[in-house]
Amino acid sequence: MSYKIELNAIVPLDPVKNRLDQILVELFPKYSRSMLKKWILCQCVTVNGVVIHIAKKRIFGGEKICINVEIKQIDPWEAKEIPLHIVYEDQYILVIDKQPNLVVHPGAGHNHDTVLNALIYYFPAIKEVPRAGIVHRLDKDTTGLMVIAKTPSAHAHLIKALKERKITREYEAIAIGCMISGGMVNSPISRHPTKRTHMAINHFGKPAITYYRILKKFRSHTWLKLQLHTGRTHQIRVHMAHINHPLVGDPIYGGRLRLPKGASESVISTLHSFRRQALHATMLCLEHPILGIQMKWNSKLPQDIVNLLSSLETDMKVYKELLDY
Repeated sequence: MSYKIELNAIVPLDPVKNRLDQILVELFPKYSRSMLKKWILCQCVTVNGVVIHIAKKRIFGGEKICINVEIKQIDPWEAKEIPLHIVYEDQYILVIDKQPNLVVHPGAGHNHDTVLNALIYYFPAIKEVPRAGIVHRLDKDTTGLMVIAKTPSAHAHLIKALKERKITREYEAIAIGCMISGGMVNSPISRHPTKRTHMAINHFGKPAITYYRILKKFRSHTWLKLQLHTGRTHQIRVHMAHINHPLVGDPIYGGRLRLPKGASESVISTLHSFRRQALHATMLCLEHPILGIQMKWNSKLPQDIVNLLSSLETDMKVYKELLDY
């Protein structure tokens, strides 16, 4: 689908600005400067009937400006062939093990390269299910288990179970810092007041509770198992940063890179190259929305997190050997 934009205007005599791109911003304030510049470069703008493709073209006043653009609309619900790792499927639900660098639902910058688009390609009938059957999300670079509904009835049941906290989700993560013990974070979360893509602790936000326990301690990092009591956007990442133990590799909440004292070049390289939050949804447990039976799935840690754990384990052993030497 597409639609056309046709704009016409006469440049005022003795204009305040004399560059074409600046003139267009004044004549057509409804459109952004970057959009107008793009139209110039795409040769969609004429001055006195002559196509102009130079944004800095000098304008003197009195010229007739015409813009003719055809905008192609992208259907965010279009099917796209994107591999999905399906770990379970029946006629009502499917469970996937999401890979990193994959957004779940279309949004800014991701119109058709998402889990939703992959689901529509794999099972076209899912387009008739609310949100294409998506019940809960994982962040773009968080890996692991997600349940998808294949029918409206299954979707309604799963959404209800999620709200009633009858779906259990467990995660494993690697946090920065050597933690002493497990515990619980009970801090409300809302959208960040100025950074709209970020979340933040806010006493007036929505309730958010995360339980965590230690699986293993390293010299300067801690391997954790976490369980969500609620499911807010970026919840684990925000909560762990709030208690000063952000996740390794977190590009938003991780802060500066912290290296173990005297770490080898191998460990330093591994930590430097880990460029996503070290977070994986390892377990999903729920009652089947139609059959009523209890079901549980487990997912192994992806190789990049396994490699990170191995590197931290080696670092700890080498350090102990040096102390004992």
